[in-house]
Amino acid sequence: MIMSSSLARRNVLLAAGLAGVIPAVPAAGQDFEDAAAFTRVESEPVATEGALFLLLPVGAQGVAMGRAMTAIPTQEASFWNPAGLAGIEQGRFMVYRGEHLAGTATAFSLLFTPNPVGTLGISYQLLDIGEQDLTDETGNVLGRIGVRNHLAVASFATRLLPQLDVGLNFKMIQFKVSCSGQCADGGVTATTFALDAGIQSRPTEAIPLRLGVMLAHMGPSLQVINAAQSDPLPARLRVSGAYEMLGHFIDQSDLDLWLTVELEDRMRDLGSPSLYLGTEFSAGQAGSIFVRAGYVAGDVEQVNGAAVGAGLRYQSFDVAIAKSLADSGLEGDSEPVHITFAVLF
Repeated sequence: MIMSSSLARRNVLLAAGLAGVIPAVPAAGQDFEDAAAFTRVESEPVATEGALFLLLPVGAQGVAMGRAMTAIPTQEASFWNPAGLAGIEQGRFMVYRGEHLAGTATAFSLLFTPNPVGTLGISYQLLDIGEQDLTDETGNVLGRIGVRNHLAVASFATRLLPQLDVGLNFKMIQFKVSCSGQCADGGVTATTFALDAGIQSRPTEAIPLRLGVMLAHMGPSLQVINAAQSDPLPARLRVSGAYEMLGHFIDQSDLDLWLTVELEDRMRDLGSPSLYLGTEFSAGQAGSIFVRAGYVAGDVEQVNGAAVGAGLRYQSFDVAIAKSLADSGLEGDSEPVHITFAVLF
């Protein structure tokens, strides 16, 4: 007797389910095409959500700073708050690499700065959850099952006023399960789109304060079979503030210590926010050496805990590394290292 395709494909997603990214595992006999098996989470009193891989952090700076990125101008802003791209003065190509419990994430960003228009960006991310053999009850291999999520992002950011930056992301999202060999079906592909909109503000030059607000992942539901079984995207509201502390103690322009606090909540069910805390110390002209740390608390879809990281900028090259210190929930396992590498042009 051949093992059912839904049973075999459940197994390839078990690690992702334990990570909290794809927590729902189908019951025996449930149809594989049910989006609930692979793209949504149910937690009271919140309605089911899909495409939770959108909540995974991308970039070493964001991981190290505990995801507290909404108020931070950064080259990684395509995957955080697009308004953070407005202050970039030089084009660059970036590669991101990170290992999540849900799978391996690889991404890139290409940024252009056609001043005075603003910053234009094109980004792509692949989250490869992995493959598993499809076997019968005697262990004979019948085929291979693979699960991958794709995200393409077009970004635009500009300085609308001297102390106000705005940004917008347009995102194409695809969830894909493929099967080769003796499969009951050829796989499933579900596609939708989403928008991010954000602002960053420096209220006054006299106070080293940055504020950020963002609406993330707003778009149509992810539909695998039909509209009745579709799952809404994990739309989020993010509010953040960042403050430079060292200026109170020393008059040294080559040293900065930014502290960042951020709240994130579900747009469809406000009232249970997650808290993100981040710090970044930089030294050198225009910031050449970076040391970062952060903490995540109260996020039901992610693993809570601390993170650390460092970065180095030299001439046209920029490299950063980050490590989450959170308990993964799996014995003997933890979040691996995340790396960002950038070349300026």
